[in-house]
Parts: sequence; structure tokens; C-alpha cells
Amino acid sequence: MKTIAVVGTLDTKGEECELLKDSIEKRGFNTLIVDVGILGEPFFKPDITGEDVAIAGGASIGDLRAERDRGKAVRIMGKGMEKILPELFAQGRIQGVIALGGGGGTSIATSGMRALPFGVPKVMVSTLAGRDVSGYVGIKDIVMVPSIVDISGINRISREVILRAAAAVCGMAEVEVEDAGEKTAIAATMFGNTTPCVGTAREILEAHRYEVLVFGCTGTSGKIMENLIESGHIAGVLDITTTELADELAGGVLSAGAGRLESAGAVGIPQVVVPGCLDMVNFWEPASIPETYRGRKFYRHNPNVTLMRTSIDENRRLGKIISEKLNRSTGPVRVLIPLKGLSMIDAPGGFFWWPEADRALFESLEESLRPDIRVSEMDNNINDPEFAVECARTLIDMMNS
Repeated sequence: MKTIAVVGTLDTKGEECELLKDSIEKRGFNTLIVDVGILGEPFFKPDITGEDVAIAGGASIGDLRAERDRGKAVRIMGKGMEKILPELFAQGRIQGVIALGGGGGTSIATSGMRALPFGVPKVMVSTLAGRDVSGYVGIKDIVMVPSIVDISGINRISREVILRAAAAVCGMAEVEVEDAGEKTAIAATMFGNTTPCVGTAREILEAHRYEVLVFGCTGTSGKIMENLIESGHIAGVLDITTTELADELAGGVLSAGAGRLESAGAVGIPQVVVPGCLDMVNFWEPASIPETYRGRKFYRHNPNVTLMRTSIDENRRLGKIISEKLNRSTGPVRVLIPLKGLSMIDAPGGFFWWPEADRALFESLEESLRPDIRVSEMDNNINDPEFAVECARTLIDMMNS
């Protein structure tokens, strides 16, 4: 019988946690109760006490109560959960986790959830779920459920939210996901402006029995891909769309952080790298664009997204950034360059077509790369079928060598 961990502050939200526990057990699951409260005695006896969590985080519950520093207590209990939940899962004692809480409880519980592997059911019923929850979810598959009302007693609204959340985590835990078999996983990066290229390359790779995981370059997806590469889930990378590097450089809204384009080199897997969509930096509506960029060339991609053309200087810097990252690679690397543009709109006659800016990128990149990293220039736009075919075939050759 599968077991769901139920996490909550049993001193302040014990009644709600008990309802959650009972609902899960009525559906044929066991529960393992983790108390993360520090203010008083729990509403009912947990399997793992607040003292256990505090000690795992590096303190005692008595000290936390005496200091009366809520911020510190939340951090300590969060650290404790980062240790306890992965240990429970590794020991086979839990197959999923659900928690409920306000700001502090959400921070504590999701700290532990983020430490669990991808695929483990994770549900967080939170008063914060209607807002930007990226700081709580991170790059993990945590399902945030809005509590609608404050988590303070059982009423007609909170009861329904809790019962349905319990049903959700049980349903997730019941699903048995079939193994992908013997197919080798390839990560590919795509944007709307490189969709034709990636689509063609994906078809070729799949015809060669590779499983292609496509990541949209939204910042978060780039971080997730890098994490999966580090975790050993990916055997090769077709990094056609490196646009997140431009956002990191210029302060765009879709940066994947400073670690983008580093994991494949660190673990030594084959990677084909293309400067796809480095002609653009992403912002939201025009009002979101920093004043310093007024006067630059912009393209309204849709009502909510505005693209800024990268400058000659920015492209020189991007070439240097890419070469520095690739020069640290411990595995095979190939760079493919489409001389007739890096996106749909960076093509001859296109709105972002600026050959001088592209050339600054190409020259900077090639001048700084290690001599053994081969660069191939093709007289194509990135979305031409010939270029996509070469990307796929190059990676296949690298995987087979």
C-alpha cells in the first residue's frame, strides 16, 4: 500500500491536517504525518515531530521557541525538510507528499518538495498559490492549489479545497508511469522563432530511435533542462536555441540564469550548439522595457511579449560568453552557424535582419573557441530544412562515435 506524507503545522492547522489525513486514508492510502509547527503542542500525534525536523535543520525546537525569530525558524524547519523528505522517499516510506500552509508553512514544505526527484507527486495547498510562486516551486513539478480562504479552521470552502487536494495527490500517486524503454533521451531547445528547425531535426532523431525532449526557452525551462542534464537523464543535447543567454546578458525576462549552457559540458555528453534567437531579448508589454533601451529596435511578438534586437556590442559579448562556456566542456562539442539569420525575423528582408550584428557574434565566438571545437558555417537561415538536417545528423554522428 502506498503512503502519502502529510506536512503541516499541527499546532495551528492540526484540524485541517487531520481532515487531509482522513481523506487520504479513506482512499486506501497510508499516511505519514510530518509536523513542522514550533509554537505549541500538536493537535494530534505526528509520525515525525517538529523537534525531529528542527534537529535535521540544525537547531532544537526549544531554541527556536525561545528566540522567537519567525524568519529563522522558517529557514531552519525548511532545511530540516530538505533532508527528511528525500530520506523518506529513498527509504521507500513515502510515494508522494501533500502539505497545506500560509506563507511560512508553504516555504517550509516546498523546501522539502524541491529536494525530491522529478515525478514524485507533490501538492501544496497554499494561501499564496494565486500569486507568482516561482520562488516556492523552483524548477520542480510542484502542484500549487489555491486555498481560496485562509487556512484557519474547517468551513464549506476550506473543506472542499482540502478534500479535492487529497483526491489529487492520491490520483497522482496511483498512476504507474511506463518506462520509456531503451530509447536514448536527447534534449532540444526551441522557441517560436526556431520551431521549423527543431521540428525537422526532431523527426530525424526520432526516426533514429532517440527520444527527444523539447524545452521551450522560457528561462524556467532552460533551468529545468540543465538540472535534468546534471541528474543524468539526458545523453545528448541539440541546443539550437540559446536565446536565454541574451536575456541573461541584457536583463530580459526569460533568463535561465548564469549556469545556462554549462551542464552538458560539465557531465561530458555530446552537444550541438547553435546561436539560435540570439538576435532577440525578451520583455513583456512595452511598458516593461527599461528606459535605457528606449530608441532600440523592437518587434511586438504578441500583445504580452516584446522582442528587442540585440546590438553589435551585445553580440560580440555573447560570442565570448558562449565560447568561454564551451571551452570548459569535457565532452564532444560542435557549433553550427546559419549565416542567413538566427530566427524567422532575422532573415534576409526580415524585421531583425542585421548581418553586421550577426557577424560580430560569429567572429567573436570563433575567435575565442578552443581549436579542437569544430565550427561549421552554412549558407542558410536557421529554419531552412538543410540546416535542420545537418544539426540532427551532426548530433547522431557524435552520439555514435
